[in-house]
Amino acid sequence: MSSERKRELAAKIEPFDSFWEAPDDIEKGYRSFAMFYEDNYSQYFPNDLDAKILCISCGPGYGVSLLTSKGYKHVLGIDSFEEKIAYAEAKGLNCKVDYAFDFLDEASDASYDLIFCEQELNHLTKEEMLEFLTVCKEKLKPGGRFVCFALNGANPITGAEALAQNFDHQNTFTEYSLRQVLRHTGFESIDVFGLNLYVFYKNPLNYVAMFAAWLFSAFFRASYILYGKKNKLFTKKIGAAALAPSE
Repeated sequence: MSSERKRELAAKIEPFDSFWEAPDDIEKGYRSFAMFYEDNYSQYFPNDLDAKILCISCGPGYGVSLLTSKGYKHVLGIDSFEEKIAYAEAKGLNCKVDYAFDFLDEASDASYDLIFCEQELNHLTKEEMLEFLTVCKEKLKPGGRFVCFALNGANPITGAEALAQNFDHQNTFTEYSLRQVLRHTGFESIDVFGLNLYVFYKNPLNYVAMFAAWLFSAFFRASYILYGKKNKLFTKKIGAAALAPSE
């Protein structure tokens, strides 16, 4: 890792400001994550190719690679692990070693059109999360967009396991609570959506998995209704896109 951070966070084994989703074969991840990001997030990317974009917890630069390939000219990725950044730099990607909170504390206010957080929010405590979301809002231009994702506690199969399987997972969300915390920290026009894991459309098994997931979701939805719950998203993870106030 890089030099000592200025701000210590609760997660130590898998800290928030580094990307932990990468497969063992890092190189193959550039293709698989490009497909995943394109399918789930591309509708929230800016129309202006001159937009200023920050990818937090970028790892070896999967998000930076996709955005750069789409023609965006001002994309920066930060990650706290030197080895991951070294891999990104070897591919010519604009990434640097830095810590999320430290970097944001020093960044100019209202300077980004898009902040894309590639690590789950669940690696932050609730107090850290409120501070992180607030400072991200402050670093966005008026009407700038913040994109993030989190573990979905509403999924009866994966929700509890997702929290327990990693010592540094501090919490889970539902669609309601993710929207709630974004609204509380001042974001507007909040869209919470299920993340589609089945993006390998050339593989026939992809469609089998999609159908099975749809059946599970239908069953979960009916079960929740019986208990008076309004949850509609039961994907393993949920994403959110929200805007900084326009004024």
